[in-house]
Amino acid sequence: MGSSVAIILRLALLILWLLIIGRVLISWVDPQARTSASRILIQLTEPILAPIRSVLPRTGMFDLSPLIVMLVLGVLLRALW
Repeated sequence: MGSSVAIILRLALLILWLLIIGRVLISWVDPQARTSASRILIQLTEPILAPIRSVLPRTGMFDLSPLIVMLVLGVLLRALW
């Protein structure tokens, strides 16, 4: 039972990690979020990125919140592996 919970948790963390990578990549291609894929990625990842963004100091046009979240997710994935 514990093994299946760990597998599901790893899968959820990996999907979240991929969604954040997708948001970063789509922000380079479609920064105004004109497409539905962009809007969906923003809606899925904003609840995770917004609290981190509010804590980080302003860095001009660079948003470091995806980097912080991806580092934390990477540590969690390593701990569960």
